[in-house]
Amino acid sequence: MTRRLKKQLQSIPQTLTSIKGIGNVYAAGIIAEIGDINRFSGQASLAKYAGLVWSQHQSSTFDAEDKHIIHGGNHHLKYYLCEAANSLRRCDPEFKRFYILKYKEATKHKHKRALVLTARKLVRLVYTLLKTNRLYSPPEV
Repeated sequence: MTRRLKKQLQSIPQTLTSIKGIGNVYAAGIIAEIGDINRFSGQASLAKYAGLVWSQHQSSTFDAEDKHIIHGGNHHLKYYLCEAANSLRRCDPEFKRFYILKYKEATKHKHKRALVLTARKLVRLVYTLLKTNRLYSPPEV
């Protein structure tokens, strides 16, 4: 299966595999679930499609602190993005720094919240890379 996947991926410009931590399987899953990137108006609409947005619980001046991620969205894309974000937090220093920052900020469910916020950051990167068809170049440290 890996050989067939590599062969099929050769026909598609591989911008996502240029990110250290995202291999062929995650890249193929993300690209397959997204389809044509041009059908999304921006990274926010892609995040909503993936189900990586939070519901609003507010009334008048009250705004709840404990917000839940929406239940809708493409569950397969959400899975691939969260797993790729988990891999990135181990391989990429920028994503690791971001994950640790969000982990320290969270009061409940620290790992889950930090991971979903890291996946949301990954959505912005994926959208930009696929839209511009460029390779990822990590920021200088």
